[in-house]
Amino acid sequence: MDFYDLVTRRSSIRSFDANKAIPEEVLQRILNAGRVAPSAKNLQPWRFLVVRSPELLKKIYPAYPRDWIQSAPALLIVTGRRDQAWVRSRDGYNSLETDLTIAMDHLILAATWEGIGTCWIAAFDPAILHDALQLDAGDEIFAFTPLGYPAKDAAPMQKNRKALDEIVEFL
Repeated sequence: MDFYDLVTRRSSIRSFDANKAIPEEVLQRILNAGRVAPSAKNLQPWRFLVVRSPELLKKIYPAYPRDWIQSAPALLIVTGRRDQAWVRSRDGYNSLETDLTIAMDHLILAATWEGIGTCWIAAFDPAILHDALQLDAGDEIFAFTPLGYPAKDAAPMQKNRKALDEIVEFL
C-alpha cells in the first residue's frame, strides 16, 4: 500500500476482535512511529500510555461510556506537558496541542498500516482519566484511541469529503 492509499483507507473503527491480541513487535512499531514524530524545537512534550490491564481499563471506561471501546484489547492515551512544550515568545503560543496532534496522527497511521483499528477520541471526561491513571497535575490528557484488530463485522463510516476545489486556493 502506498502512502496515499494509507491516508485514504484510514477510518474510525468501533468494533474490535476482543480475542485477538496485538503482537508486541507490532505495538512497538506503532509506538515508535509516534516517537519519531516532529515537534516544535524537538522538545517531544509527550508520553504514550498503553493500557492493557483489565483492572485499569475498568477504571477508564467511565470516562467514555460507550460499550464499543470495551472490545479493544488496548487503549493508547496520549498525554503531554504544557511546561515542556515550545512557547513562541512574541505572543505566548504554546505548541503542545500541535505537537500532540502530529504524534497522534503518526500513531494512528502506523496502526492502520499494521492492520490495527483506531478511533481518535477527544470527547472524554479528563478528570476520570487523570484519576484512573494517577497522573501528575501538569500532565494533560490530549486524546486516546482504542487499539485492536477490527471485528469481522466492523463497518467504517462512509467518508464525505469536500472537493479539493472547495478547500484549496492558489494565490
